[in-house]
Amino acid sequence: MSSKPYALQLQLPVWLATLVAASVAFSLGLACAVPLAAFAALGALTLERRATFFLTLTVVLANQVLGFTVLHYPRDIETFAWGGIFLFVGFASTAAAFWMKERLGTVKPAVASVAIFLVAFAAYEGGFFFASLASGSGLYAYAPSIVLRIFEVNVVAFAGLLLLDRLASFVAPSRTKSANFGAVQLSSRLKTER
Repeated sequence: MSSKPYALQLQLPVWLATLVAASVAFSLGLACAVPLAAFAALGALTLERRATFFLTLTVVLANQVLGFTVLHYPRDIETFAWGGIFLFVGFASTAAAFWMKERLGTVKPAVASVAIFLVAFAAYEGGFFFASLASGSGLYAYAPSIVLRIFEVNVVAFAGLLLLDRLASFVAPSRTKSANFGAVQLSSRLKTER
């Protein structure tokens, strides 16, 4: 039995559920193109590593379930394989976000947030680029205009998720290491986690 107050015990599951619900909204609104780099970066800013990898797994699974049930993805080997690649790229993006977070030192939270997001996005795009190259599926999706559009979607999603985080910090202002809302507290967290 946990000695934490009941409200604190609920913060992490509620925050994870809120983020997964947001990913479902993005998946439906963007025809299953969930901005995974934005979720990886936000997870690195607001969650512990293990919880962020769980979030990534859950977001990808929710995305795939929607794709196959609501958006009627074809049920063939190639589509299932890309689902696995999507999960791998999500994990790579998450790992990259935490890698950057660990190297930031004591920088301003806004700078840290941008750096973590950019590294997560680079891992996201790089992972899909190398998967496309290895699979022989073509590199047409890497035209500058398409990459820019994917970047814009991830930036807008990241900004929206940061806003959601700020709103959550007003609703649940108590913070613990395992349930820490509020990316603006990043610099103090970076100092204490070293």
